[in-house]
Amino acid sequence: MQRKTFLVSIAFRVLLACGAFAATAAIADEGQARFPLQFVVSSTIPSNGDLNPYGIVFVPKDFPSGGKVTPGDVLVANFNASSNLQGTGVTIIKFTPAGPVAPSVPPGQAKTFFTSSRHGLTTALGILRKGFVIVGNLPSASGGGSLQVINGNGKLVNTFTDPKFSGPWDLTINDEGVTAQLFVSNVVDGTVVRLDLSVSDTNVAILSKNVIAQGYAHRPDPTAFVLGPTGLAFDKTTNVLYVASTLNNAIYAITAARTRTSPPPADSKGDLVYRDKAHLRGPLALVFAPNGDLITANGDAVNGDPTHPSELVEFTKGGKFVGQSNIDAGQGGAFGIAVSPFSFAAVDDVPNTVTVFTAPGVGSSSIPVAAGQ
Repeated sequence: MQRKTFLVSIAFRVLLACGAFAATAAIADEGQARFPLQFVVSSTIPSNGDLNPYGIVFVPKDFPSGGKVTPGDVLVANFNASSNLQGTGVTIIKFTPAGPVAPSVPPGQAKTFFTSSRHGLTTALGILRKGFVIVGNLPSASGGGSLQVINGNGKLVNTFTDPKFSGPWDLTINDEGVTAQLFVSNVVDGTVVRLDLSVSDTNVAILSKNVIAQGYAHRPDPTAFVLGPTGLAFDKTTNVLYVASTLNNAIYAITAARTRTSPPPADSKGDLVYRDKAHLRGPLALVFAPNGDLITANGDAVNGDPTHPSELVEFTKGGKFVGQSNIDAGQGGAFGIAVSPFSFAAVDDVPNTVTVFTAPGVGSSSIPVAAGQ
């Protein structure tokens, strides 16, 4: 039970940033007891035994009804099979954090939303509000990765393969309804690509592909499988894409991300935003908190410190450190994180679990569109 308390401070700050928690902020400022967050911890291991949860995303409120997922559900992609061999997992599991019965499930009973024929599902997991889930894969066997498009019934409708995104390690989406921009980090060559999409009620098509950043350090790793650019977070207001570059141990910003067709001329990686040896330890996933701060997950493969394992680190877009909390007492547990205006979720791939924090009384039907989607 101690592990779960480590995450509370960041979860509290994230939920406190929502307008719905203004009264809570006043209470906290007066030194009284903090608002009691509800949280649930559940296994991410389905019946086939897949391990290593990587990607995680909330299903948004306007996702079409009638399928296998509903608004407020959490989807988690597994990277390893039951053998724990890297890059062999094939499942996306569905977890419902709110409902009339206790939602936590034991290992082996996580509900499978999708089973892929392609191995090694990565942190590249996102949702289009017209009713599609997009997931990347990077197998440990020969052959490149791909992006798969899945409908709300868990059925594969399209698969995209291209050298420009042969190693999709993470993604984020600027969803505009019938069109969208899909930003993908390609870990095998150290680039970030933008895919401009056309989205109908039944399918998704790629209109154009542009490499918009390059030059991030990348290499295979005996422990972490591969290191390179990972987490992506898009600020629609400023048209800036933030990139967590694991091996560079830094966060970069790509300007004009929605429209540019080539990498920034001065520094092809973008502008350096945050490099902090005291707090960054191989940043992986990257999301916006509702207050505009950024949160990244330390994977511990770079600049590791056993006294600060599995940290989630919060910092401003100006590069100022805000706070940190660890999700596991051991190293290597932090990977995928997700935020919606009323919920915060993180996977821990040491015990293969997902923790979801919500405010008391906020059910899945109340959860708005997930941040960053």
